[in-house]
Amino acid sequence: MTDSKKPWGLLALAAAALLAAAPAGAEDAYPAKPITMIVPFPPGGAADIAARPVAEAMGRYLKQPIVIENKAGAGGGIGMAQVAKARPDGYTVLMALSSIVVLPEADAILQRRPMFELSQLRPVARFTADPVVLVVQADSPWKDFKQFTAALRQKPGGYTFGSSGNYGTMHVPVEQMKAATQTSMLHIPYTGAGPAVVALLGGQVDAVATGPSTVAAHIQAGKLRPLAQWGEGRIPTLPDVPSLKELGVPVSYSQWTGVFVPASTPDAVVARLREAARFAAGDARAAQSLQAAGTYFQYLDAAEFEPFVTRDAQSMAKVVERIGRVE
Repeated sequence: MTDSKKPWGLLALAAAALLAAAPAGAEDAYPAKPITMIVPFPPGGAADIAARPVAEAMGRYLKQPIVIENKAGAGGGIGMAQVAKARPDGYTVLMALSSIVVLPEADAILQRRPMFELSQLRPVARFTADPVVLVVQADSPWKDFKQFTAALRQKPGGYTFGSSGNYGTMHVPVEQMKAATQTSMLHIPYTGAGPAVVALLGGQVDAVATGPSTVAAHIQAGKLRPLAQWGEGRIPTLPDVPSLKELGVPVSYSQWTGVFVPASTPDAVVARLREAARFAAGDARAAQSLQAAGTYFQYLDAAEFEPFVTRDAQSMAKVVERIGRVE
């Protein structure tokens, strides 16, 4: 009886060994199918502009396509929440804007259930970080920031600015500027930077503040005029545009883009995504694409990006508190 059972015993041991090795093999094989990158805004905005060359380069490294899915709404909150609640297997990733650290704070101010919590998402890499730029139509009467703010004071609430949504990366910096200059403007929220810039070009709003990549082509084409930007110094791609600090307005704001995954995504999977992100940040083709759009890589790996996100969230919480309720 004992001898007759030996083959079955060997088979059982072999099966157990295979099962024990399966999880490691599955992780090593990642990715085994295409990955979806959620961009929580319409095409044409800073997140979308960064996502396309980054996804293409990361996909080349991982030998699987990374498919962009634009999921707009609620100032980016709908797409961000989708990834926060997604299966943590590495096949759904997020290309977020810096508004990711603001929206949960805004929900708290508005006393509503948060769409997501920042703790539900894990930072993988930062790719860009640009000060926003204040632009108006090229044929507007305002030749510089001084003329612009003088007009706002003469006609309080009589001019409009477009944004990607309440508390988003185009709304918060203008609220900072308004508070610092004691001026007022009417806020017109859109579903993303792309539609807001289209509205400015069409004369539906008087100004927008957005990332350089969103408006660089329109500035070069002579359709939009930059008046100021929110950087600590000059922007390399717009060297002639003064910062607000230079103009005596003590505010700054950076619109950054970065990849996140659901918080409980396995370390081995995150490590592969970090490798791919590092490859993308050093890829000449991706860098050229961003440069043509008016921005450039300012890469941070997860080890640096995670504390950066924490610091930015703490800083922006104070800004949101100052802004208060915006329905």
